[in-house]
Amino acid sequence: MSRIALFLIVFFITPLLIAQNVERKVVKGKVISEGVDIEGIYIMNLKLDVNTTTLKGGYFTIQAAVGDTLMFSAMQIKGTKIVVSEQDFGPDLFRVKLIPMVTRLDEVVVMKYDHINAVSLGIVSPNVKRFSAAERRLYTASGMDARSNKDGTMGGSIGIDPLFSLISGRTALLKKELAVEHNEGLLQRIEAEYGFDFFTEKLNIPKEYVKGFWYYIVDEPRLVNAMQTKNRVMSTFIITELSTKYLTIIHSETK
Repeated sequence: MSRIALFLIVFFITPLLIAQNVERKVVKGKVISEGVDIEGIYIMNLKLDVNTTTLKGGYFTIQAAVGDTLMFSAMQIKGTKIVVSEQDFGPDLFRVKLIPMVTRLDEVVVMKYDHINAVSLGIVSPNVKRFSAAERRLYTASGMDARSNKDGTMGGSIGIDPLFSLISGRTALLKKELAVEHNEGLLQRIEAEYGFDFFTEKLNIPKEYVKGFWYYIVDEPRLVNAMQTKNRVMSTFIITELSTKYLTIIHSETK
């Protein structure tokens, strides 16, 4: 056998023999990572081609020797390679801190879809009465339904808590608050449906008196009923009628 052949045999076989004599032990460890699930993380000894996964709490065991490379990988963490050292075989757990995988968005667009709501999704019936904040507070304090009965009274009954509210005067205050809320809502509807110019150009009300006229008509029961039933013809008729009376009042006060 030539010297060259002998050299090649020694060169290639000696590392294999040394590798086989390397003592491999069981590494006991625990992975740590904030905000992600640390159970089921894949761990592979790249040198031995053996693998395992972390248990609940991030604990794991795997065969390794000093100098072996352990590869940690999972969808929720960044892939990490750790070279095993002598200290990793100590009595304490071999702790490996992993970095969570964070996906950064270049842009977030928030869309508002008015047609998607509890009613359109079938969660709430379209016939369910929607109560305002003032209506809910009144019902809580008095036990009365804020919707009026046909005779003009409020529905519901009075329990113990509403009785205390009634005695303290809180119910009366909440009724006034509810009335103010209804008036403000009606004022907004009048302005939205008719516009400011209607009152100045069609009804000849001076600009400085238009808002005063709105407050003048907002308590008119006939107008309230017409607006609630969406009877625009009747609403316009009542507003026109009331504007004549309002102009008379203005002229009498400016004389």
